[in-house]
Amino acid sequence: QVQLVESGGGLVQPGGSLRLSCAASGLIFSINTMGWYRQAPGKQRELVATLTSVGNTDYDSSVKGRFTISRENAKNMVYLQMNSLKPEDTAVYYCNLRNFRPGNPSPQNIYWGQGTQVTVSP
Repeated sequence: QVQLVESGGGLVQPGGSLRLSCAASGLIFSINTMGWYRQAPGKQRELVATLTSVGNTDYDSSVKGRFTISRENAKNMVYLQMNSLKPEDTAVYYCNLRNFRPGNPSPQNIYWGQGTQVTVSP
């Protein structure tokens, strides 16, 4: 089992910045992907950014150039630096971890955090 605990959400004005953190503990495979997803009211959960254990990143087009995902493997931490925030970034942000077996493109396990609210409003 893996536990994911997010922190860093809050209320920020448009154009402002926030940094989200996610601490992972438990059985984490050496091959894994950590990432952030978000869900706005009335909408489906969507990918924000992911970062593999070997450093490959993927960003949704709506956040490219504004958000940066990073991780500290030794601490099992993943971060999301969010700059130039817009009202449409308002959502609950969820940390995600996927464990992989060598040579298998499908994840062995998928875990979610409890979510942290980000509200962008004047």
